[in-house]
Amino acid sequence: MDALKRYFRSPAAVLGLVLLLIVVGMAISAGYLYPRDPLALAGRPLVWPFTNPRFLLGTDNSGRDIAAQIFHGARISLLIGGVATLIAVTIGVMVGAIAGYYGGWIDNILMRITEAFQTLPNFVLLLVLVAVFGSTLTTVTIAVGIVSWPAPARLTRAEFLSLRSREFVQAGRTLGMPDAQLILREILPNALPPVIVYAGVVMAVAILLESALAFLRLSDANVASWGNLIGLGRDVLRVQWYVSAIPGVAILITVLAVSLVGQGLNDALNPRLKQR
Repeated sequence: MDALKRYFRSPAAVLGLVLLLIVVGMAISAGYLYPRDPLALAGRPLVWPFTNPRFLLGTDNSGRDIAAQIFHGARISLLIGGVATLIAVTIGVMVGAIAGYYGGWIDNILMRITEAFQTLPNFVLLLVLVAVFGSTLTTVTIAVGIVSWPAPARLTRAEFLSLRSREFVQAGRTLGMPDAQLILREILPNALPPVIVYAGVVMAVAILLESALAFLRLSDANVASWGNLIGLGRDVLRVQWYVSAIPGVAILITVLAVSLVGQGLNDALNPRLKQR
């Protein structure tokens, strides 16, 4: 309850939550407001926004309704961001927990693997994975999750290193608790809050990575995503700039919302701020 009060004490966090709820509302209502296939031809190509009541946000190069693609694209962005974040945090927590708890040669091996993943920029590694395994929606989502796990792993490891020598862990060892029980029931719940906060950053980056892939036409072209729409508008950017600008604003708002919610969670869950 106190954490909830601290969260709503921040105007930026409240704004982020409102924006995020709007995006979620768009994703939920897409099937009701735009029941047709968002990639189906709907009218004359390149109709400017607010010039035709049938197409409030205009149409793209092929005559498809931009508003329908924006609403359905919210589903794709949230799906990719959420699932990729879950994959990244799951892998990162597993690796970081084992490395931080056991230390020694296990820690050295796992951290060297983590550093190997961090040697290449995320996007370059993502391009390699997509080039090798294909660009379907499932493949792209898994690939984004795979390239995003090192940072949660290092954060989890740092938390475990600081918690593994605490009194409650020592008491558990004295009582003969197995390592798995100590990790999962004693240390992990105390190490999770900063990881949960950082998950907001991972989700925002995941949405941007998929959009960048789609802009380069390396993502799944059979789904209505904001990145695909931006890439499509690249061909008419000098004249019909709105085709790229509208989904770009949608991405900006979503990433901003996720970032503000993550910062709000940090203010609410960070024990150093609880006395404020």
